[in-house]
Amino acid sequence: MADTHAHATTEPENTASAEPRMDVPEDLARCAMVIEHAIDHLRNEKFPPLAVASALLGGSLGVMARSMDKETILRILDSAAQSVRLGDVHASVMADGGSESDKA
Repeated sequence: MADTHAHATTEPENTASAEPRMDVPEDLARCAMVIEHAIDHLRNEKFPPLAVASALLGGSLGVMARSMDKETILRILDSAAQSVRLGDVHASVMADGGSESDKA
């Protein structure tokens, strides 16, 4: 699939950007949008954040178990744990306008 965004890096308004734009594959962006809508729905229904997160994590593990070997799953989980340890996860949530009060 050809990258139709390659010309964007040469445009003057992008050279002064504080953060480089990371293109997300369309299928990943669409999946993320659906998940975000589901999370918003569950939050509006007043489900506890821990229940929502646990259900999402359990569902994710199920998807991974059906499509990946154990070592690949462990690498993904290790990477996620490292992101939490380094503070990357909380930093990205705060950058997106998240709130510390959302913590379980």
